[in-house]
Amino acid sequence: MADKYAYLSLVTDAYSRKIVGYHLHNTLGTAGPLQALQMAIDEADLNNKQYLIHHSDRGLQYCCSDYITLLREHFIAISMTQNGDPYENAIAERINGILKVEFGLYVTFRNLASAIAAVETAVNNYNNLRPHMSLDLKTPHAVHHSFKN
Repeated sequence: MADKYAYLSLVTDAYSRKIVGYHLHNTLGTAGPLQALQMAIDEADLNNKQYLIHHSDRGLQYCCSDYITLLREHFIAISMTQNGDPYENAIAERINGILKVEFGLYVTFRNLASAIAAVETAVNNYNNLRPHMSLDLKTPHAVHHSFKN
């Protein structure tokens, strides 16, 4: 894919650091983020939806009417950074770095299919195998699961 780009959209639970929705798409438009958000919604405990807050930067894909409509349809509160400053979305920046450096997503892939497979493996390993100091050395999945019960 040296001559093409792919864009990874992630939806992360801030409490557990678990990636609850993701999608790798060949454009920077709204399709990838919408699919990642839909995955997160499909997995969410909608009985507790009053506690869901979606925080993002001010990227056009998160401000577009389709994205905002999907959030509102599921009663998810909307929060956005003030200035688009990466420091205002530190959890997202940290997870992006972990996926790139520790799980090899910084490399150039042969094609979109191999990139998608690498993303699925990286997300699975990040969620289920990688303990976090901020989670008392538990995995995001373990913390997420214990909170839901």
